[in-house]
Amino acid sequence: MAARLAKPVEPAAQPGVHQLPDEGVRPAAAGGPSVKKLVATSCPCGSGRAYATCCGVYHQGAAAPTAEALMRSRYSAYALGLEAYLLASWHPDTRPERFDLAEDAGRLKWIGLEIKATGQGREADGVGTVEFVARYKVGGRAERMSETSRFERVAGRWVYRDGDVNDE
Repeated sequence: MAARLAKPVEPAAQPGVHQLPDEGVRPAAAGGPSVKKLVATSCPCGSGRAYATCCGVYHQGAAAPTAEALMRSRYSAYALGLEAYLLASWHPDTRPERFDLAEDAGRLKWIGLEIKATGQGREADGVGTVEFVARYKVGGRAERMSETSRFERVAGRWVYRDGDVNDE
């Protein structure tokens, strides 16, 4: 997902390092559940799996096996305010130096992800695309963003390259 909803501010502390905040710490999405409380809950990506065995694994540093898995983990990272993970999972050629999810945290709530289509992006591929619709609320008003995202493998890991926002 592009960072069009996030504002540039601070650079990532260590690109390439993906770790969850300490237990009980609230990420940039203040007001949401702490990461500690998310471990046993459903993953924000909508897979139906527990966060700890779904996107939480990737947020802690495991490599996503497919472009779709990375897309889902990035959606969850937006929902949880995990800026460092978003930057670390962004292609180095297109990654912004910095952005701030905290500014939107009080007024933006991610409420659902629907994967519409995937192209390549499997474990043996080097590139892939994921078309998705992300639903969110801004100030209580429901919105949706449709995007076709492009992913590449860099040093054996899937990363978000860029995407085209689709008009609906």
